Amino acid sequence: MKKLIALFAVSTIASTSAIGAIALSGTASVSYDDNGSTSGDSTTAYDADLTVTGTAGSTTFTQAMDIDASIAVTATTLSTTAGPLTITADMFDEDDSTSVETTGGRKTDSGDNRSVSVSLDAPIGDATIGLDDTGDVTVTGTFSGVTVSHTMQDGTDTTTGSASIAGMDITLTNDAGATEWTIGTTVAGTAVTVGSDKSVAATFGVTGNTVVITHTAERAASTATNTTTHWNTSQKDAFTTIAVSRDLTSGAALSATYDTGDSSLTLKASVAF
Repeated sequence: MKKLIALFAVSTIASTSAIGAIALSGTASVSYDDNGSTSGDSTTAYDADLTVTGTAGSTTFTQAMDIDASIAVTATTLSTTAGPLTITADMFDEDDSTSVETTGGRKTDSGDNRSVSVSLDAPIGDATIGLDDTGDVTVTGTFSGVTVSHTMQDGTDTTTGSASIAGMDITLTNDAGATEWTIGTTVAGTAVTVGSDKSVAATFGVTGNTVVITHTAERAASTATNTTTHWNTSQKDAFTTIAVSRDLTSGAALSATYDTGDSSLTLKASVAF
């Protein structure tokens, strides 16, 4: 009997150790949309996602799935590190085409986009130099409180700088000559962020609720560079959304969002685990 108890204890410890290397996380939600001025019919949407993460030493395997209607894999990655080298395998070939015909997405799938990448991170003084299998070289460092990242690639170098100055969080990005910036600060308990695209967002708390007001600037129409593979982008007027959310003691969260673009109201109940 003692041997059986000891054997059971050993098997339990082994099982617990194996389970401990696997982590489950996910989200689930149901939302009701009255569809405002765009339609006379309301809609109810359901969404549930699950992520399984397995870890063994410095190797991590992650698989994400959409599970609300049927089980559909959305991402599969395997990564490991060996000293300054990081090896990552993207094992899922997703269909990156879209049926949305107005926002400039792809009309057709770009093909097999599974890949294996090898990157090198080597610290040199206050900076870190990275190199990946595409030939991109990235230099990152923080100097006098300013964090700078510069990626050198074929014809499309990217530089990003961020800093906190006098209570303001500033981010500046130059991508192949096109510059974008955001400035964020907190005024009287309200977090405000403005961007170079004329967007404005404000977040504040009211009696246990979180209120987020976001203004999105007008989107100009544009023609795709390749109309065979990509949709054109249609014009869209500026709009503002007002979202009020509250975390419940049950672990769920409730939110209500009003969109001035189509005068719609969306009610949503969600949980994350």
